[in-house]
Amino acid sequence: MSNSNQQKTRIMIVDDHPIVREGYSRLIEREPDLQVCAEADSKVGAIKQIMDDPPDLVIVDLSLKDGSGLELIKDIKSQFKQIKMLTVSMHDEKLFAERCIRAGSLGYVNKQQAAGQLIEAIYRVLKGKVFLSSEITERMICRSVGSENYSDASPIESLSDRELEVFEQIGQGETTRQIAAKLNLSPKTVETYRENIKHKLNLDNATELTQNAIQWVLEKN
Repeated sequence: MSNSNQQKTRIMIVDDHPIVREGYSRLIEREPDLQVCAEADSKVGAIKQIMDDPPDLVIVDLSLKDGSGLELIKDIKSQFKQIKMLTVSMHDEKLFAERCIRAGSLGYVNKQQAAGQLIEAIYRVLKGKVFLSSEITERMICRSVGSENYSDASPIESLSDRELEVFEQIGQGETTRQIAAKLNLSPKTVETYRENIKHKLNLDNATELTQNAIQWVLEKN
């Protein structure tokens, strides 16, 4: 992509697991024209480092110490339009890949395939192109043309990004106040999200909501 006389492309890794960051770094540093310039494990830490020294590309996980990587993607998109982003996550690709693209990421790689696909995805995203699995690409095209082949398989897909984030926190055993503090929302707003989720998932009460959220978290992990 470049020769030794050219400046290396600078990449930042945002993931809350140090071992994962180290693994990505080793893969990236093997490339003669790429270098890891910064690491972070939280949204706040990532934004601070980006403000101090903007990278060319940010690799973002969806689960961070202080909330959702999806919100970080949106923040970077709105504040630093020149920075490209790639999502690498264990989360369900069918549920999150499209959300990440809408938020501003140019690609989605499942962590299980990261070793084989990460570098290919990085180079593709750096060119301004989208990197997605063939299944998700076909799914998005079918939806865009109104095909019924890929209609929503689960009511959970009807949840907004924030509702899905709250649903996940409920499934992890967090109380309304804990969720509010973690997501920087008021408890009243979290309660509104809870009511919206119950309505969309056709759940009768808080107990059913908690049970469904816990079951979903267990299944996706």
